[in-house]
Amino acid sequence: MTYSSLVPTDSYGYRLTTSSEAAAAYNRGIGHLLRLRTGAVEALATSVALDPTFALGHAALALLGHEMCAPVDLRARLDHAALHAARASDRERSHVAAITSHVRGSSAPLVRHLAAYPRDALLLTTAVPTIAFAGVTEVPAEGWVLVERAIPAYGDDWWFAGLLAFVRQEQRRFDEAMSLACRSLAREPDAGHSAHARAHAHYETGDHEAGLSWMDGWVTGAGAGSGSRSHFSWHAAMHELSLGDLDAVRRRYDAQLRPVPGLGCRTLVDSGSLLFRWGLTPGAVDVPGIEDVATVVGREVLEAPATPFLAMHAAVTLLALDDGPALARLAVRAERHPQPTQREVVAPLVRALALMRAEHCSQAADALAALTGALPRLGGSDAQREIIEETRIAALLRAGRLADARAVLDVRLDRRRSPRDEAWRRSCSAPDDSQSGQAHLAALDGHRDLLER
Repeated sequence: MTYSSLVPTDSYGYRLTTSSEAAAAYNRGIGHLLRLRTGAVEALATSVALDPTFALGHAALALLGHEMCAPVDLRARLDHAALHAARASDRERSHVAAITSHVRGSSAPLVRHLAAYPRDALLLTTAVPTIAFAGVTEVPAEGWVLVERAIPAYGDDWWFAGLLAFVRQEQRRFDEAMSLACRSLAREPDAGHSAHARAHAHYETGDHEAGLSWMDGWVTGAGAGSGSRSHFSWHAAMHELSLGDLDAVRRRYDAQLRPVPGLGCRTLVDSGSLLFRWGLTPGAVDVPGIEDVATVVGREVLEAPATPFLAMHAAVTLLALDDGPALARLAVRAERHPQPTQREVVAPLVRALALMRAEHCSQAADALAALTGALPRLGGSDAQREIIEETRIAALLRAGRLADARAVLDVRLDRRRSPRDEAWRRSCSAPDDSQSGQAHLAALDGHRDLLER
């Protein structure tokens, strides 16, 4: 192994203890990851093939294996990272220790690392719940603080602008989010994080037609190389679902979201969640079964999900599968988990869904309502965590608590326009009126199709 006389650095100026060739492959992989392009795992694997002693290459592969279900030997990558970090810089040793601790369930070292090295973009994107990672903070505001503190370190960097845009839309500062995302995309048209922030701004403001049109244009244009196409397809489908265009949802699912081997956790998060929410929609008929999702994802992910965010999606998938024993095993695992969010949020969530499966729907609805304030601890976005609120609405309907269901839907409709929610709201009319009663029963058919499968 020969090293250049010039010390290699990453894209943000931090030293890399490796060869220039391995550093170039590593930077290419991180660049793909920050753009959400395909090829990140392959480029990072190239970096350690070129330099088997490159600690950060091994650590990055371990991180993607843990967070994204990338096909890597997680334990071996962590062992190699720890072994070779001994000859690296202080920053690299801190980086490896942060990833190792994060994978093993404690993210405090990662947060401390970012205080000292804010331009460590890989770990900053890991820390904040986005399209790429579930995040490491207990509540969104803690993640926002990490990003706000990094503003001076990044200036007008295109990638950071997209990350900040995502934070701004979570803070419901939608105009700022849109401005930041568009500014970033003007400089880097394939900036996936910026496209994602823009997608959320469209969705959260009920701008469904414009959001759908823009998303379809981006994924076939500048975003054609995105490695997160299934998630962008999910965003497009959520616009179509919100508009009540179930025929369009079916076409989207058939063309872009059917489970295929190799997508890993994305199949659960995108295809599985869409099927579940589609099945809860008033008027939904012949919704495809979720069994293919379970087959592609595998039992290990469903019953031993690596993160609370994946656990949320695993739980609703097991409910749709009507798999009571697996729900019970998932609940026990969460109750015994060393991570507080698993014990305090995931476990009661799974127990609530088990109540719903057992037809104790009123109790299930109350248990889900009690978790509302804690749901952000699961990670992900508001739009993704709405799957729990929608399950609560279905439970209220099945329990005959129409007034309570209307109240939840009224809050949603106050927040943004949604023809789907308006139809759902009409289905909650008092069933003693013959027409509204028929609408109520028709709406429940979709829920029975999913929950009694």
